[in-house]
Amino acid sequence: MRIVIIAALAVSVVGCTRWSMDHHLNNAYRAYGVGDCQRVTLELSQVDRESRSRRYVQPEVSMLRGQCLERQKLFVDAAQTYQFIISQYPASEYAFRARARLDTLQQLGHYSGASAVQSRPASL
Repeated sequence: MRIVIIAALAVSVVGCTRWSMDHHLNNAYRAYGVGDCQRVTLELSQVDRESRSRRYVQPEVSMLRGQCLERQKLFVDAAQTYQFIISQYPASEYAFRARARLDTLQQLGHYSGASAVQSRPASL
């Protein structure tokens, strides 16, 4: 009987974590819809904390984070976020969307497509 109770408790805790993660993700989308990127960042941080064992949520969280960075005119950061999605989740739907966002940023002149910055040693 104890095993059944423990199993039921474990299943309910997992369900609560999933519900909480979905709740924060939904709140992030609502905040994005009204243009409140500070709230989006807060909600996505909550999702990150609750989804460490559920990595399948990461591309969606990163995509929304990148879109908010674009709204805040932080185009280089947004581009790096999209490149992260493409490199870490190349077969996902979000990699396709990230490529499209990079193309759009490039067409608008906000992203040059250069992948690395060249550094030069300081002259004395």
